[in-house]
Amino acid sequence: MGNVTIRPVEEADLPMLDGALRALSDDLGNTHRAHVDALRQAGFGPCPAFHAMLALSGDTARGAVMFSPVFSTVRGMPGLYVSDLWVSDAARGSGIGRRLLAAASARAWALWRAGYLRLDVYDSSPEAIEFYTKLGLAPMKGQRTLALSGAGFDQLKGEA
Repeated sequence: MGNVTIRPVEEADLPMLDGALRALSDDLGNTHRAHVDALRQAGFGPCPAFHAMLALSGDTARGAVMFSPVFSTVRGMPGLYVSDLWVSDAARGSGIGRRLLAAASARAWALWRAGYLRLDVYDSSPEAIEFYTKLGLAPMKGQRTLALSGAGFDQLKGEA
């Protein structure tokens, strides 16, 4: 596989990031709606909604991580929320996933002084659960993830 470098995504990298995220969606059996234009608009405007890093071997993406800032009043500090972590089949088991999370954590520290990492993992992904558990991540006791989207979100924001 050669040397793998990890660096922040630049706007010119969006097709490669999109390809990595599409591969992740395929792996999880999810619909992929975040095309290149949506990524460009969300990640490179005046208030970026995400940051991302690529693990590259030459011109080939071997992994990607997408993350955003969060703030916890309980912890009293900002953190990073990892929304997506993908490692190619060929690179799994090589330490790239850990390196991507380390790079994202360091970048989040540099950008907004993140002091913790948070993510969600699918119950149907035992390999991912094992990976995160080995890194020291643990379920947040007494909490569950809830979401509102589509018509419900539109209705709520319309009440403002």
